[in-house]
Amino acid sequence: MKNQIHYLLSLSIATIFFSACKYQVTDTYQFQVKDIEDHIITLSSDDFLGRMPFTEGEELTISYLVNEFENIGLEPGNGDSFFQEVPMVSILATPATEMIISSEKEKITLEGLKDYVIWTQRTDPSISFEDAELVFAGFGIVAPEYGWDDYKGLNVKDKIVVVLVNDPGFGTEDEAFFKGNTMTYYGRWTYKYEEAIRQGALGCLIVHNTIPAGYGFNVVQNSWNASKLYLDDRGKESYKLAFEGWITLPIANRLFEMAGLNEREMLAKARKVDFEPIPMNLKAASTIDVSASYNISKNVIAKITGKTAPDEVIIYTAHWDHLGIGKPDELGDSLYNGALDNASGTAALLAMAKAFKNDTQTDRTVAFLAVTAEEQGLWGSAYYAQNPIFPKEKTVANINMDGINPYGKMKDVSLIGMGQSSLEDILIEELDKVGRYASPDPTPSAGFYFRSDHFNFAKIGIPALYIGTGIDHFEKGKEYGKQLQDDYTAKYYHKPSDEYDPSRWNLDGAVDDVQLLYQVGRRLANDSKWPLWKPGSEFKAVREEYLNK
Repeated sequence: MKNQIHYLLSLSIATIFFSACKYQVTDTYQFQVKDIEDHIITLSSDDFLGRMPFTEGEELTISYLVNEFENIGLEPGNGDSFFQEVPMVSILATPATEMIISSEKEKITLEGLKDYVIWTQRTDPSISFEDAELVFAGFGIVAPEYGWDDYKGLNVKDKIVVVLVNDPGFGTEDEAFFKGNTMTYYGRWTYKYEEAIRQGALGCLIVHNTIPAGYGFNVVQNSWNASKLYLDDRGKESYKLAFEGWITLPIANRLFEMAGLNEREMLAKARKVDFEPIPMNLKAASTIDVSASYNISKNVIAKITGKTAPDEVIIYTAHWDHLGIGKPDELGDSLYNGALDNASGTAALLAMAKAFKNDTQTDRTVAFLAVTAEEQGLWGSAYYAQNPIFPKEKTVANINMDGINPYGKMKDVSLIGMGQSSLEDILIEELDKVGRYASPDPTPSAGFYFRSDHFNFAKIGIPALYIGTGIDHFEKGKEYGKQLQDDYTAKYYHKPSDEYDPSRWNLDGAVDDVQLLYQVGRRLANDSKWPLWKPGSEFKAVREEYLNK
């Protein structure tokens, strides 16, 4: 009898144990390094030529993605097609090698690439400007909610505005003043050009400064004599600047000196709400030769149709593109492989698709969207947002993957744009389950919430989640983790050296983060609730406007 009791107890314990194991291991898909690594190796190989849109690299990449989606067993995401065509124009701007700046007393010659970088969105064969006046317009911001207008009283027609990078809150530690060190969209370089266009300026030069910009001038230099892509707006053309560009901080200081202005005083004045634009009494002259070609790039989209609410959709995104072949580095390597940025996110997208396909069918539809031309200005996701395959009113959320942790296991994830939506609450609950936590963006001044494809979903009101790699390394702590990220920015970001190297990559942490985003999406896909923007989010009103109609 005693032995029989022991047997029954053992059998019960075993049953409980195996039931628990089943829940932990097979109830949801468990990611492995191999699910991600093989795709990263392939997509970032030299064979894919840096995955630049409009090149052989694009054809190889999109064919690979479709083949993988088909092998997984996914449905086409756009009717009977895996593609969404994105009409674009490729503009090769070839600036003159010099820009002449003159005052009443002196004249200096700026050296292209070294001192400045400019390009254009115009398609005229030749663009020239001579005796164009320069005006210092502070941060180049018009923000009614802050009572801020750097252009007040200024007519910038036929003038070049010189503006500072980031926004006035940077360096103040005052979170109520343009969110302090957390960049607002007003600090993003794309906004600076957009506002200069709205003001009707001839051109716009942003003063580069590595710390508030979040990257070195070498990143800007990649745009010199390089083709840039834009959405094809023929038939609905709008005003465009004659040129957009950057100047180095030393050159900006030299221009202030020529204008009889003190750089420190100018920065101090620009941080005040009563700032008024200052004519620099300088004139600029240069030219740009332009070659434009029109073509079609492609977003790639697949889906798994939901069983009870198929019209409600969760969209995972990653951008498949990188920079192709460009300026050689110090070793003579000119192929920009983009292993972390963003072969890793694209690999995670494929792994995510496989996981959802192998798991129990979800109630809502789950779509997997690999977008084009992120590196050129988030154009693939911008086109999707303007021409959504799934109505925005029925799109539950966007979960974006741009750069997956290559540094090993981290206790935290970086929650980009913390405080935006209730998606963060789900994320934090899932982190708690595995003993991890969410930390704020370690470099809030870099404006990462405005630098990847989720932003275009947020702009049309769709709650969008984006995480970055944490810094709290499981074994070596936060200082070590932060140093890894700083090293990436300095040595690999947008450089040919961003290659897959198993000697310095550790994808154990990538598996954890992909598993986390899978759990978040799985919960959304099997729920009837809708995530909401939080009070204070600049995107809350957009969502409410069309959901309340």
